[in-house]
Amino acid sequence: MRLKHIAIYEQIGKGYDLTRRADPYITSRLAQHLQIKPDGLYLDVACGTGNYTVALAEFGGIWQGIDQSSLMIDAAKNKSHAVDLLVGSVENLPYSNQSFSSVLCTLAIHHFADIISAFQEIYRVLANGKFVLFTATPEQMQKYWLIEYFPEAISKASQQMPSLASVKSALQKVGFNSIKVETYSIHQDLQDLFLYSGKQRPELYLDANIRSGISTFSGLASVDEITNGCQKLATDINSGFIKEVVHKYEHEQGDYLFIIADKNQ
Repeated sequence: MRLKHIAIYEQIGKGYDLTRRADPYITSRLAQHLQIKPDGLYLDVACGTGNYTVALAEFGGIWQGIDQSSLMIDAAKNKSHAVDLLVGSVENLPYSNQSFSSVLCTLAIHHFADIISAFQEIYRVLANGKFVLFTATPEQMQKYWLIEYFPEAISKASQQMPSLASVKSALQKVGFNSIKVETYSIHQDLQDLFLYSGKQRPELYLDANIRSGISTFSGLASVDEITNGCQKLATDINSGFIKEVVHKYEHEQGDYLFIIADKNQ
């Protein structure tokens, strides 16, 4: 993971769980794709504060999580004693070959310094099973109406994201097969307030606490861009013009993706 991203998450980790929590619908879809079994061993890489790790542990199996931010892992340890949590790098996982039944990674692959090295390590520690990703593509992010208010930040964020084609290529290169994709569109009752969580609730972006838990705002947006963007957004919310902006960016390609890769030997 890139050093600057570790620094960002050490910073936002201080108040991360004020606005970030496991969303029930996303959790249920992850559980379905992971094919969780009572006797299975599961790994959440770049697990952050363990929100999804802990939530998925309720579905069964034995769970472990790893993240390069010690602050995030400390927060995760306070949530559950049933999950084994470590500070470490996805490019050098401290686990034996073929240890896990399935592996999970949510909203984190854009922080990997070398996506192929990371995927190689995940492939190594995975037995026959699933590697499930939850992410967004640059193409999807360019369709976020947020670009009308925070164009530089959204542009920088989308440039960090690997494309679907590059993710598929990297997965296939390290040995994964039967790669499937499921689109996800933001639900109005979404509980995990990540970047596009305010798609249908634009007023959320006026809350500094919510912005502080989103790396695009806390790490990529300048103070001036946030100030000017929020002023413009507040004006459009008050006038009702925001409805036209949101409508302009409606599409059917989804806002995020579940990517499910199989390792079958």
